Amino acid sequence: MLFFDGARGRMHYRRWPVEDALATAVLLPGIGQHSGHYHRFARTLTATDIELWALDTSGHGLSEGDPENPGTLAELVADALILVELARSSRPERPLLLMGHSLGAVTALGLLGAAVPDTATATDLRAVEGKFPVTPSVPAETLAGLVLSGVPKRALGGGTPGAPGTPLPRDLPILAVHGMEDRRAPIDAMKVWTGRHDWVSFLEYADAGHDLLHERVQARVAADIAEWMRGAVAGLARQR
Repeated sequence: MLFFDGARGRMHYRRWPVEDALATAVLLPGIGQHSGHYHRFARTLTATDIELWALDTSGHGLSEGDPENPGTLAELVADALILVELARSSRPERPLLLMGHSLGAVTALGLLGAAVPDTATATDLRAVEGKFPVTPSVPAETLAGLVLSGVPKRALGGGTPGAPGTPLPRDLPILAVHGMEDRRAPIDAMKVWTGRHDWVSFLEYADAGHDLLHERVQARVAADIAEWMRGAVAGLARQR
């Protein structure tokens, strides 16, 4: 089993290795999930020559911590940054892709300094104690692409004039996937966000809720993500 020492205890992660991989992807799960829930998704990626690394968030899976209090966004970003650096250093010649689901997507945006609240609804960030990084921990130019799944509204304030944080660069390939029936993170906020970030590829899934990779549409979602990742690495990321 694979662990690293985080600021708040030992953190567990999984790796699905591919000998001659096209790229490495780092996945950050949401609340209530851990790396062990993603074996099926990993099989889809590895079948397309993409190696997957996935983190157990603090208090989840085999990571130490309190599952009821995974930490502030700054703490989540610090843990995720260690895994990103481990993945990068293991095969520095490979393109690196970052993916997050739900709170993991908030963390992924936080790594880029872009998980900021809508100024009209700033209290939505109480779940992460209202603290959010505004400068990147991971330079966007070091990533081949970013995949966001089921992003909560509280992290989607970026892209507006004068918004805090670091704007996402237009040359960073980004894919957003979202269930049209998502009640935990309603899709309307993502539609507004992708409207402000008009280079983002946006895929909506009918009859699907928040947890796309564990619903009936999971095979299609996984295949779409794998196809997009390969395109991003090849410089052919699909535009919406």
